[in-house]
Formats: sequence, C-alpha cells, structure tokens
Amino acid sequence: MDRLRAFEVFVTVVTRGGFARAADALGTSPANVTRYVNDLEAHLGTRLLNRTSRTLSLTEGGETLYGRCKSILDDVAETEGLVSSTSVEPRGRLRINAPVSFGIVYLAPLWPRFMQKYPGIELDVGLIDRVVDIVDEGYDLAIRISRAGSASHAARKLATSQNILCASPDYLARFGQPTVPEDLVEHRCIGYTYAATGDEWQLIDRGGKTHAVRVDCPMHTNNGDTARAVALAGQGVIWQPTFLIGDDLRAGKLVRVLPDYRLPEIDILAMYPSRRHLSARVRVMIDFLVDAFGGVPPWDRGDGNWAGATPGTD
Repeated sequence: MDRLRAFEVFVTVVTRGGFARAADALGTSPANVTRYVNDLEAHLGTRLLNRTSRTLSLTEGGETLYGRCKSILDDVAETEGLVSSTSVEPRGRLRINAPVSFGIVYLAPLWPRFMQKYPGIELDVGLIDRVVDIVDEGYDLAIRISRAGSASHAARKLATSQNILCASPDYLARFGQPTVPEDLVEHRCIGYTYAATGDEWQLIDRGGKTHAVRVDCPMHTNNGDTARAVALAGQGVIWQPTFLIGDDLRAGKLVRVLPDYRLPEIDILAMYPSRRHLSARVRVMIDFLVDAFGGVPPWDRGDGNWAGATPGTD
C-alpha cells in the first residue's frame, strides 16, 4: 500500500464529505477510494470512519489521524515546492492561539490582509486567555503576552506594552487617591486570574525598589475587558496593559494611580515550538506580524486607526 497516497485519499474523503466526491476530486473511481480507506484501516487495525448510507463521521482515531495526515501532506507539498521553485507560495493549515482581547482588537484586523497576501494558507485562529501548551494542543504559533517568555519555546518580539495601575475619576473621588503602594490595602482592587503573583501586586519606585502589596480583591476575572468595564463603572482599581486601556487614559475615563511607581513592562511575543524545521507558513506569518507591529505600537499612537499597516506599506 502506498501510504502517502492512502493519507491523501483519506484526507480528501473527510474534507469533501464523501467517497464519490473524493473520487471526483482525485480523478479516480469511488471503488478505488474505498479500497484505499479500507486498506488504511486494515493496516492500522482500527476504524477511521463511521459510514451510513447518508452520513460520514470520524471516529476518535480518525480525528487524530486526519489532523496528522493533513499536516504531513501540507509539509510534503511545501517541501516539493521549495525544491522545484524559489518562489513557491506557502500552503497549508496554520493554527494560531492568542489572548481574547488582544486577538479581537489588534490581530483580527490583520487577518484579511494576510489571507489576501497568502491565499494558500488556511488560518485556524483560537482565542483564549489561559497559557496553552503549544505542542500538546497542536498549535503552530502562539501570541503570548509575557514578562518572561518561555524557556522551552522559540519566540520573536512583536512589541512592548506598559502595565498601568488605574481607576475611574468617580472611584477616586469617593475613595481617595493612594499616595504609596501600601495604601492599596484600603482600596477595592480587581484581581486578574492569570497574574503570575496573584493578589500580591508589585510596584517599582523611581529608585528601582520593588514594593509588594497584598491587595483585597472583591472580584477576580480572567479577561482584561471585564476588569476594564468594572473599573470604568467606578468599582475598583485595576492594572492592565496600555494596549487595552490606553484610549481610556487619554480620554480621562481612567486615571493613573500611583504615577511615581511603575509595573514591569510586558512583551508581545510570537512563540513557536522550535527554530529548527520552521515551516514556510509559520515563517511568513511571523515576518508579517513583525512588520505589522514595527515602530511605535498602535496602542501608543493614539490615532484610533489600526489596520496593521503604516502608510506606504504593503
């Protein structure tokens, strides 16, 4: 059995939704397609597809094999192209993970441009705020907002953002403006679930000394937009990155708290499993994002116009 051909037939059956449609796409007969799938199931010793006269669905083993086969076929096509032509178009599925708020505001406007530039790449973008395991969860690339990055993965820096401690003018009028970090223990603070130091907020003074304060949090959230909404409603002090609250600070809807102290900067990183065997589709995506975020980050421009491109760029 030609296993590569069997993989191709199997993937085509799944993507086309049937044996007859796969046969049309492959230029062969339905009987030949059926033979390949049957031989593949016999070789692996497991059923890959549940078939009835009207429906076709993947078994658990079939789902696993489909994902791996599609990746293998994409890599084979890409490798052949690299050998046959220096101007090959990157192809295949590209799974990307990103935080929810950042993904909606700053990444979503970029995808149409990328799709137009690289029509052979199929994007699969998943937004979630927890830190995913890139390898175990099958991602090719993750956009990570991090102070430390990851020792186990390669990464390229896209931009930097400041974390800002802030509250609404209404809240500060009612509860007062803190003057030293220790004053925060008397305030309502909105905690971020995934914060590395939990409810111990660390602020750095002008001399570089770190002040650690354990704050009282009547509410925690795993989403920055939720924390922002609560702060805008005058219900507490938050710390959030400028990419999320920059416009609110400029408009005076939020006011910086303890301006003589700072929180550690955070990097926006494009993280991927390894520098070795980096596929063309991952490479062009990283280069695309580096170009899009180059120069002054959009959240520090304050022009309210973000489409991932600076004037005169492609």
